[in-house]
Amino acid sequence: MVIAKAWVLKNHFDGFPKTSDFDLKKIELPNLKDGGEQKLLLESVFLSVDPYMRLCCGRMVKEGDIMIGTQVARIVESKNPAFAVGTFVVGDRGWRTHFVSDGKDLQLLPSSWPESLPRSLALGTVGMPGLTAYFGLLEVCKMKPGETVLVNAAAGAVGSVVGQLAKIGGCKVVGCAGSDDKVAYLKKIGFDEAFNYKTVKSLDEALRKASPDGYDCFFDNVGGEFASVAINQMKKYGRIAVCGAISQYNDSVPQKGPYMQIPMIFEELRMEGFIVTRWNNRREEGLQALLKWVVEGKVKYHEQVTEGFENMPAAFIGMLKGENLGKAIVKV
Repeated sequence: MVIAKAWVLKNHFDGFPKTSDFDLKKIELPNLKDGGEQKLLLESVFLSVDPYMRLCCGRMVKEGDIMIGTQVARIVESKNPAFAVGTFVVGDRGWRTHFVSDGKDLQLLPSSWPESLPRSLALGTVGMPGLTAYFGLLEVCKMKPGETVLVNAAAGAVGSVVGQLAKIGGCKVVGCAGSDDKVAYLKKIGFDEAFNYKTVKSLDEALRKASPDGYDCFFDNVGGEFASVAINQMKKYGRIAVCGAISQYNDSVPQKGPYMQIPMIFEELRMEGFIVTRWNNRREEGLQALLKWVVEGKVKYHEQVTEGFENMPAAFIGMLKGENLGKAIVKV
């Protein structure tokens, strides 16, 4: 018999999440049986914390539910010949230390995964955030060589990959982040221009200085005031990929205007929101491309690793506060 630990949502968030909004529970897992549906027992090794979890609480997660999320897990017992004991997989089973599965909801790491590469990257650069950058740029922004790409929250899990993929695609890349250390990191990984949005006197002036001719593509992870300013610097027929709006996730009172319709009309802009699961049928394509670029050193990564399953809420809250550089990960 295995006793799993799981973090559940105790209270709906009122503004910014608090550690008291979560509760740690113990769950007794059933034993595996020959011929039964549950043929695999897995233990989580790495767990992901991501901005979308804040957005989905209240919509997809109710009080008393286990928090949603993805993990890299190891198979510790198997009655399914397709999954050997010791195999590592990616699962979407929320904040829990152990779980049972029939295998249908699990995804093997790419067969070409090098032993030298951290498996936690399957939750970041070679996982959902990397795929979000890949398809957002290729299919929503439809970037072209020689164009100028703007990305905010650029030192985060998605934004840092966006900038590097845009450089691989032959674009000029401008990024912004919330600390001088993050700006230094952006320049280190190849961004052409980067600035700290918290210290510039004028966001409008900073954007104009970084690219006086404006922007062809804008990969927006932040929304709110930043998007309202940036949209006025888009070039004719510019494309805006709306990936996230983290500046608004913790608001108790919804933000109001300014509004975007006039610059969209005059510059004939295209703005499209997207969720990466739209391209699930091309997941393998994206993962293989990302893995190849990481192995070749063309895409660099940084992980903010928090030790201990008991620190899941703290890691989640810290990520929402922007304390992470690159991908926020919890090591069980």
